[in-house]
Amino acid sequence: VNTQSASMRPLAVVMMIVGVDEEKGPQVLKVDPAGHFLPFKGTASGAKEQEATNFLEKRVESIPEYSFDETVRTAIVCLGNVLGSDFRGSEIEVAVVQGVQGKFQSLTEEEIEGHLNAIADEND
Repeated sequence: VNTQSASMRPLAVVMMIVGVDEEKGPQVLKVDPAGHFLPFKGTASGAKEQEATNFLEKRVESIPEYSFDETVRTAIVCLGNVLGSDFRGSEIEVAVVQGVQGKFQSLTEEEIEGHLNAIADEND
C-alpha cells in the first residue's frame, strides 16, 4: 500500500483501540495520524483533549486499582470538568470493555443516571 504520496493519507485521524490482551489484560491504544501507536491507562481525543489528558494524568497512579464504578465515574467527571457542565443520563453515552473475554457493553440511561447520582452524592 502506497501511503507516502500526498493525498494517500487521511488527515488528522486519531483512533483509539480498546480491548483485552491475553497476557497483559485490558489495553487502551491510541493511534495518531502518523501511524504511531501508544498504550495508555486513560486518554482523550478531540477538541479539549489536552484538558482531559491533564485531568487523567493527575489520577494515573491510582487508575489501575479503580473498581468498575470508580472507572466509569472518573470518565464522567473528566468529561464534566472539561466541558464545564453537568449531565443527565440521556445526554451522554458510556461504554466499557471489561473482563478476560473483553465484553463490550453500553450502559443504559438508568445505569448512567445511577453513576451521576453517586457523583453528586460524593460532591455534597
